[in-house]
Amino acid sequence: MEFRLLGPVEARSDGRPVKLSGTKIHTVLGALLLARGRSVSYEQLSSRLWGWSPPSSMHAQIYTYIHKLRKHLGDDARLTRQHRGYRLDIDESRLDLVRFEELAQAGRLALDQGDHRTAATKLSSALALWHGTPLSNVSEHLAEIERPPLEEAFVSVTEQRVAAELALGEHDRLIPELTGLVGQHPLRERFRAQLVLALGRSNRQADALIAYHEGRKLLADQLGVDPGPELAEAYHAVLDDRCAPPPGPATT
Repeated sequence: MEFRLLGPVEARSDGRPVKLSGTKIHTVLGALLLARGRSVSYEQLSSRLWGWSPPSSMHAQIYTYIHKLRKHLGDDARLTRQHRGYRLDIDESRLDLVRFEELAQAGRLALDQGDHRTAATKLSSALALWHGTPLSNVSEHLAEIERPPLEEAFVSVTEQRVAAELALGEHDRLIPELTGLVGQHPLRERFRAQLVLALGRSNRQADALIAYHEGRKLLADQLGVDPGPELAEAYHAVLDDRCAPPPGPATT
């Protein structure tokens, strides 16, 4: 059985979703999976399910959700009761979040070592594990706690994948994607720096300078800061005609 958090919370058996009905049971499964084998207390489950307003029947309802999960997951997951909560033990290699983290770490290591081809492959494989908005079918109480760090991880790995592909000379292909990423994350300096560099390498210096100055104005107006070193360096590389494409794939 496989488990997913990087999209709707799911348990999958033989490639097919296990039928679990309703937001609440997906919230309980999501909270247990995110605990990575640690016990999740009644109080923690309650806060993820109902926030600050749990029903008087909190314990009975949680028990019902646990009972349903045991029934649907069967022997592929060990769902046991602890002193004041529950613990879910699974083979972590079957959790998409764990696989994402392993691939991302391997990709970052390859990037640090200058093996850009391997880095691009590993980081792309990590991102391919995502199936939409993470935790999209859980309660707002769980999502507001757990979704932001997951989304930040996705964006960070995307930045690293783009860095690897830029080092491989794929600037022309990356411009449309980077334009969209800058639109989605206008204050994210690394995406803008990568767009400036990609445009400069594609002999679109005027567009590169416009992208930089738009970012500089946004940073000043909304945050009251100047561009950081990476964005400033990309700008000066365009000005000084230092953003020629790399001579070839950079691998070790």
